[in-house]
Amino acid sequence: MYFPDYVEYIMSQLQQSGFKSYVVGGCVRDYFLKIEPKDWDICTSATPEQIITLFNHVIPTGIKHGTVTVIINNNHVEVTTLRTDGKYNDFRHPEEVFFTTELIEDVARRDFTVNSIAVNLDRNVYDYFDGLKDIENKIIRAVGNPDERFREDPLRMMRCVRFSAVFDFDIEKETEKSIIKNSKLIIKISAERIRDELCKILMSDYPGYGIKMLQRTGLLQYIIPELCECVDFNQHNIHHDKNVFEHILTVLNNTPKILNVRLGALLHDIGKPKSFTIDEKGCGHFYGHHIDGVEIAEEILKKLKFDNKTIESVVILVREHMSRYDFLRVGSIKKFINRVGVGNLNDLFELQIADIKGSKEPHDFTQVINLKNEVEGILNEKQPLTVKDLAINGYDLMKAGIQPGIKMGQILNGLLEKVLDNPKLNTKEMLLNLVKEME
Repeated sequence: MYFPDYVEYIMSQLQQSGFKSYVVGGCVRDYFLKIEPKDWDICTSATPEQIITLFNHVIPTGIKHGTVTVIINNNHVEVTTLRTDGKYNDFRHPEEVFFTTELIEDVARRDFTVNSIAVNLDRNVYDYFDGLKDIENKIIRAVGNPDERFREDPLRMMRCVRFSAVFDFDIEKETEKSIIKNSKLIIKISAERIRDELCKILMSDYPGYGIKMLQRTGLLQYIIPELCECVDFNQHNIHHDKNVFEHILTVLNNTPKILNVRLGALLHDIGKPKSFTIDEKGCGHFYGHHIDGVEIAEEILKKLKFDNKTIESVVILVREHMSRYDFLRVGSIKKFINRVGVGNLNDLFELQIADIKGSKEPHDFTQVINLKNEVEGILNEKQPLTVKDLAINGYDLMKAGIQPGIKMGQILNGLLEKVLDNPKLNTKEMLLNLVKEME
């Protein structure tokens, strides 16, 4: 197994000082999965205080939990003292940490067998819980008793689903049963930790499968209960061959790895159950579901502590995902650009294409492609789109005798409306003449 020079150096220094050391966890798992490890973690029999004396640059990132970060040539490596079972009172924040010199006691308290494999400086592999066999068989299995592992830290249930979605592994039967049994414990976990794990699931190669597993294991009802209302919801519509939830999963699987797009896909039809009606012919309709979805999506994202910028962008995608047109005047296209925001346009088009792919065949992307081409043409020509693009500003209006206030804003917006339809009007002289006509 290849170790980077800085990892080899840290382990050598520990060994020369009489301490045991091993690389362990995700870096070892990834190596055996033929994935280049991103982060390297070392466990050692040395205490944090002893580690600090051996290296010039050490940050006490989690010293009370036995972890410090050693920095070698700008490379950060977490080095943790070998631990055994202690008492936990608030999920992964030990009331008391017990250290050990035995590797097996440390890895016995890790989450999954694939993360419990360790390798020492001599490249000896220590696999006490058959993690290599589970990697070969593509299985995610809890170390030891899954109930104990998940009660120690309920977020591990979401991590289990995430690893399954990222690596395309099956969840071992008893481990899955334990998640179903203990799913309600997830409410004890902070919204921030749940959000981060959800994002990792969404950014996996199999996001639809990941969300389906959250639903199947009972976790989804505590994370996004609104999505559970979409499960088995028959659309009663000739344009759809899937229920609402299956449609959402299909759309999700057809999106690129862009978080906002995937969040938009997850929530784009969240308003359908609320807006559902059925006509006298038995045909289902979801009039205004994108508007109902805005309020629901915003509430979900806020509850999960997403930042305001992400919330704003995803809400726009939910609101506008039905904005498809056969023909629009240039002025209307510009208003569409303003409404969506230049930074959200490509994300919206990606979502719309994925939405069509999630519907019944044949798939017609004409409206989306034509609108995208029209938008790109306007943006490439750098035509005026906002009040800031006008050839005059508030200062010019003040010189023309218009006082700052509501009226000035109304005049500027009125001028923009005219310029959006006819860009040739965007000269200082013409706009000032229009101002005189508007007074």
